[in-house]
Amino acid sequence: MKKRLILILNGKGGVGKSFFAVHFVQYLKDHQIAHAAFDSDDENSTLKRFHSEVGFINPNNPVEIDRMVEALEDKDVVVVDCRAASTRIFIKYFEDTDLATTLESLGAGLTIASPVNHELDSIHQIQRLVGGMPGIVDFLVIRNEIHGEGFDLIDKSKIRQKLLSELGAKEIIVTQMYKWLVEGLQRSKLTPTAARTHQDFSLIDRQRLVLWQRRFYEQLDSVKEMLLPVVAEKG
Repeated sequence: MKKRLILILNGKGGVGKSFFAVHFVQYLKDHQIAHAAFDSDDENSTLKRFHSEVGFINPNNPVEIDRMVEALEDKDVVVVDCRAASTRIFIKYFEDTDLATTLESLGAGLTIASPVNHELDSIHQIQRLVGGMPGIVDFLVIRNEIHGEGFDLIDKSKIRQKLLSELGAKEIIVTQMYKWLVEGLQRSKLTPTAARTHQDFSLIDRQRLVLWQRRFYEQLDSVKEMLLPVVAEKG
């Protein structure tokens, strides 16, 4: 079995890291996949607000970052919602610990799941990641449609061409969720899995959430090899 350390990382704020993390952790729960998850934002802590069992790590303390690696000894998947402006911190941590060697000894792969939106800064942050991550890394680009502005800049960028043609990166789309549904989930601290039977949501809104989550899960299923443990086939 090959385990997975998944960092949801883009130094630009507001690109949808926590939004993706909240719904991805729910995907792991719904599919009964053993995992550990960590929030690294001590101001907002969105992931921990939706999933109370999530741990917290302070990225300014390397010993606390160690916990995400140590969790791989017991769990198949470890997810870290990395706060904004932490790209440099994690790159330095990888260099200082030779993390690639440790992950190999644990039978674990590393996935950088990086949300992008219409803003140029989100693309520049991916360039930093590609240039700074040592060892073998799987890059997953998350095209976040939450603001609906399109992806002209990323589509025309050289870094996207490099990711797809040279580095074997893959892309998924997170479709836009209606604003009132996002706000309703935040007020209730619910994911669509729980909201589909919750009285705070109307019958039609529950159906909207079911359909949104179905599309989201289909996107995750299309890149399972980057997000889930790989079990060798017998014979």
